[in-house]
Amino acid sequence: MTRSASESSQPRWLLPFVVLAVAFLSVLPLSRLAFAGFVALLRGDLGGLLADPALWSSVRYTLETALFGTAISVMLGATFAFLLTLTDLRGRSILGFLFVLPMMIPPQVTALAWVQMSGPSSPLLKALHIAPPLGSPQPLYSVGGIALLFGVQHAPLVYLALRAGLMALPRDGIEAARLSGASGLQVFRDIVLPLSMPGLIAGAAIAFVSCVGNFGIPAILGIPASIYTLPTLIFSKFSAFSSRTFGEVALLSTAIAVISVVGLAVQERALRGRDYRVIGLAGAIATFRLGGLRLLVAPLLWLLLFFVLVAPFLALLAGALVPAYGVPLTFSTMSFHAFEEVLFRQSATRTAFANSLFLSATTAFGLLLLTLLVGYQLASRRGVLARVLTALVEIPYALPGIVLAVAFILVFAGPLPLLNVTLYGTIWIILIAYFSSFFAVSLKPVVSAFHQLDPALEEAARLAGAGFYRRLVDIVVPLVAPAAGASVILVFLIACNELTVSALLWTAGTQTLGVVIYNLDDSGGSDLASALSVLVVVMVVAMMLALEFFAKRLPKGVLPWRS
Repeated sequence: MTRSASESSQPRWLLPFVVLAVAFLSVLPLSRLAFAGFVALLRGDLGGLLADPALWSSVRYTLETALFGTAISVMLGATFAFLLTLTDLRGRSILGFLFVLPMMIPPQVTALAWVQMSGPSSPLLKALHIAPPLGSPQPLYSVGGIALLFGVQHAPLVYLALRAGLMALPRDGIEAARLSGASGLQVFRDIVLPLSMPGLIAGAAIAFVSCVGNFGIPAILGIPASIYTLPTLIFSKFSAFSSRTFGEVALLSTAIAVISVVGLAVQERALRGRDYRVIGLAGAIATFRLGGLRLLVAPLLWLLLFFVLVAPFLALLAGALVPAYGVPLTFSTMSFHAFEEVLFRQSATRTAFANSLFLSATTAFGLLLLTLLVGYQLASRRGVLARVLTALVEIPYALPGIVLAVAFILVFAGPLPLLNVTLYGTIWIILIAYFSSFFAVSLKPVVSAFHQLDPALEEAARLAGAGFYRRLVDIVVPLVAPAAGASVILVFLIACNELTVSALLWTAGTQTLGVVIYNLDDSGGSDLASALSVLVVVMVVAMMLALEFFAKRLPKGVLPWRS
């Protein structure tokens, strides 16, 4: 089906609908944020903000934790990407699945698990009789602790970006170098490393931007030590609301966006002028044979995964099974009271479960209906408009969640025109923000599936007299159903554990699971927070395994942990 035929067969309302949807979910909130920042500048709020020492300390802490966290992410992610992609290690699929898992776990859960694993009050360390002496400081309540967890949380981003480039390496070029007598080290240094630099730089830039916008980890680890990054500073300013709050948080949000843009600009600058195109058969699989080193490398990777994934989860479970933080886990102290409390007795956790399930399911299925129409339009249209619409969909997801939350607060702080209805303080503002934030997550697998469809099928139906709705229901939807199912599960998985967006938008009765976990820990209920976090981790793993079960039926690139 040609482009003109495809476009002429679409209903006239489809393109305006797509443009309006993208404008409402992306252009409107970001424009309102920019306008609020401009008004604050005219009003003179910038001077007072610049004179606040808290701003400069938060900028310093943001950059320090983001830079060190990115360095750790690059070291971990690059190590796993090179070893799992280019060597003959056994169990590479399961190692890759487990390495990506921390990225899918909410950052506040990661922070809580590591707190339970370290320090003098760790129930797990006390049970093993290796806890530091009482009175010793908690090492994670520091810039280094925040950076370490940033590195663990965002290392999968580097791994995924680098692995994608490594999978496209030219096998024939590597084989030619081998035949000419080049050693494995020479092949890695002269061929693999230069060609992998785009993926490495891209992964580092994505990790840096993610570190800058992370709220959960610095909220758990930084606030108790008076270490405020820009996202937690915005949170604290909303907690101490004043007449200048909106202007100040708009400027702070702009500062976060600027730092993020600078990070991505560094990526573009580093890649400018380099031609990394490769010619030949791609897919450099098992390029390097480890031989006897495999007996050393494999256990080291499993050991590393144990300390960054298994041990924190065991500590989280131990924290949920003891009556209070600091009590050692023994058969006499073990109790399932915390799980009973969060599941059956605590009204806040029951409300959070209901809210998170409602928001996640509505976002996942609502976005699916939207992305089916948007994806259909973008897949059949080429040119500047399609590229602009795609970029506008991706911008809210790329921006830190705290920035997006501020933007929607500014949009819906007052009553809606004509309707005289206020969405701020209701669950609906969170739902709309979720639609904006996860639009790109829902759209990607659907668009990938649309691009793999044979246009001749729909063209034949059109020539046979089938209208748009008939073609959509009988041909298009059944063929993209696997990708649509993956889209629903991915969005549900991410939205169900979200904290950064809802941290500023929730009010009494609209709290989500992420918010309740943070509030329980902040109020001293670490056993309840740990129990709820264990349930969240189990849910995340179950959903990822469900996606893995259907992996063979999905388009390539839909599941981030698969090639």
